[in-house]
Amino acid sequence: MWRGSILQEAAGEFVRPRRIAIVPYNGHVSEPFTPGAGVVDNTARKFILVWAIGLAAVTGLGSATAADAQRGYQVDIPVPLDSQATLAVIGTLERLVESAPNDDRLDVVLHYGSDSSGGEATSFEDALKLARAMTGNRLRGLRLVSWVEGDVTGHSLLPIIASDSLLVSSAAKLVDASSGETEFDETIQLTYRSVAAKRGVFPPALVEALVNPEVELAWVSTVGGDKSFASGEELVKLRETDSVLGEEIWSAPGAPATFSADQLRSARIAAGLVSDSQGVTEVLDLAELIPADQESAVGEVKGVHLEIAGAIARNRVRRWQSNLTASRSKDINTWLVSIDSVGGDMDQSALLASLLGLPEPPIRSVPGFVEREARADAALIAVSCKPLYLKTDATLGGKGADEISITDIDNHQELIDQVARSTKRPAGLIRGLLCSDLEIHPYTNKKTGQIKYCTPDELVAGVDDPQLERDRWEQGERIDFAEGLPADRAIELGLAEAKSESLEDAAARAGFDVVPPPVSDRGIIRFVERMGRSKGLMMILLMVGFIALSAEMNAPGIGVPGFFATVCFGLFFWMNYLAGTAEWLELVLLIMGLVCLALEVFVIPGFGIFGIGGMVMTIGAIVLMSQTFVLPKNSYQLTVVTRGLWAAIVSLLGMVGGFVLMRQLFPHVPLFRHLIMETPDAMAIDEAERLADFGWLLGQQGMTTTPLRPSGKAQFGDQIVQVVSDGSSIDKGNPVKVIEVQGTRVVVEG
Repeated sequence: MWRGSILQEAAGEFVRPRRIAIVPYNGHVSEPFTPGAGVVDNTARKFILVWAIGLAAVTGLGSATAADAQRGYQVDIPVPLDSQATLAVIGTLERLVESAPNDDRLDVVLHYGSDSSGGEATSFEDALKLARAMTGNRLRGLRLVSWVEGDVTGHSLLPIIASDSLLVSSAAKLVDASSGETEFDETIQLTYRSVAAKRGVFPPALVEALVNPEVELAWVSTVGGDKSFASGEELVKLRETDSVLGEEIWSAPGAPATFSADQLRSARIAAGLVSDSQGVTEVLDLAELIPADQESAVGEVKGVHLEIAGAIARNRVRRWQSNLTASRSKDINTWLVSIDSVGGDMDQSALLASLLGLPEPPIRSVPGFVEREARADAALIAVSCKPLYLKTDATLGGKGADEISITDIDNHQELIDQVARSTKRPAGLIRGLLCSDLEIHPYTNKKTGQIKYCTPDELVAGVDDPQLERDRWEQGERIDFAEGLPADRAIELGLAEAKSESLEDAAARAGFDVVPPPVSDRGIIRFVERMGRSKGLMMILLMVGFIALSAEMNAPGIGVPGFFATVCFGLFFWMNYLAGTAEWLELVLLIMGLVCLALEVFVIPGFGIFGIGGMVMTIGAIVLMSQTFVLPKNSYQLTVVTRGLWAAIVSLLGMVGGFVLMRQLFPHVPLFRHLIMETPDAMAIDEAERLADFGWLLGQQGMTTTPLRPSGKAQFGDQIVQVVSDGSSIDKGNPVKVIEVQGTRVVVEG
């Protein structure tokens, strides 16, 4: 590339033209690389001078100065690279490409400072997002040059590999792209090689050595005088031929790859060696290097708050997904998620985790906060948030409302791996959080010190010699997930970032001034959900409902007690429905139970099948409304069932108490006195019976005045009395005789 020097010489100040040799690596080096080489002799210079002056005259450029030279922009790359910083860098590059000239590419220097350590904390997903943007069509108007001053490790190397060229300072080093990984992932290696192939700056063998520490890398000299990189099986096959004259080992097997500035320079991977920004401008032949404003690309943090409390159920996850998706159209770039859940449905938690763990633009980050617990499948939702903050006494993982089997883990393995890569968390530990039956151990590589978390079978899966593979790793003590992990242990294992004592503190750490507004604007829904978290309130609703129901049974007719009973049972079902533990089946079961009890009381007196069946269905409905499962499969679920049974029994005792209350208290309360039938007065009844005493008719004879079928009337002397025959039918006008008198009941025979 020739820039600026021709017009500068035409203006009367001679500057020796500088030639930039940015050569895509082709795998071979036949002669030493000498950047800045290329001297133009006097004859050629004079010819060029005359040609430039003529061209300037024709085009009207006139004289030019050094200020006409092209300007470049510098973008500082943060290390480690998180999701927010990634979007900021991409936003800056997209703004810069809009100002690029139509007929040329704009030079942009991606600067990795002298203190670029910590790249092992860069997640693969964030690095890949930036690398894809750099190699995509949208930024084609930019010439992206990475300038490395210090050590760069981990996946922070991927954007460097995605650059058009590389400049290094003398202290620069590219170190082990796998340093942040717990285990080798072939998908990551293929991705690195694919990105490198698009640029052609880094040879495939060198990229493979950066990603896989177990691979040996050598710079091989062949008979033809060429030099090329070879690794792995390719190196073994090359050694078996007679064409190898010599080799230089760049990375030994089992040792993390480290490439210095001198090595990168000698292999023509680095296009130049610079000491400061002035050196960068000289090598790139730029007039100046202007720092790009990245803050304007980031913008302020705008978010919403998603509260996940209680059980995980399909209807709730659907509502959360809908609300979060709708928030993207409201200039929202961050989702703050607070979690206090025992799980409930692994499939639904996986759906929500995929949304939170792999957010799409404009969402930049999804910080999470666990206040009390995130058990069973709720733990998958928690670890999909990055960063994740735990309260000091919080519990992550362990047995919960859903019994997760190893088969369930296998069915969701792909999603778990995606979440692990996106959040930079060990996939083996995530599987252990979800299913404590898995025997998860830490394994330490005896040579490299690399740590991976997996089961003994996973350690040797897919290897030719299992025993040899076991010998390479030192097995640690099994990690116990049965009761969940406390906050300190979860942070130690890398499943959470830090402790936070409140949601307000977690929001401040995520960049908010205050806790953002709820993701849903339906206040009544949030109010009922909050009420439903109170077990005491749920018990009170049931007891009041059954007491009111018993009052309605004592005074039949849809009145005030019946209305209160309907409201209490309706609120109880609604709260549990919003909490994710009740569906329509439980509601139908409760209604059927109450109907059977009513039939037993009003239609079929006694205590038969309707009474027993009604009690069983009512108790069953109350228990099922308090849980997401049918039969308990672990100790936690057994505790939930026991609590639900006691709630149902106490509530039914409320019905018995209601009957007692109605009989003993309500008759003395003026407001409720009309609901109760007054207790009969025994003396008044006896007196009434005495006033209507027909004992004097015993043995008397009379004449029927109406037919007796079997009851009717008969006349004894001057008095007509209501009588009943002894069972026979007697016509009108026939003589009868009184054979029995019981109070007002007179029995006659014909």
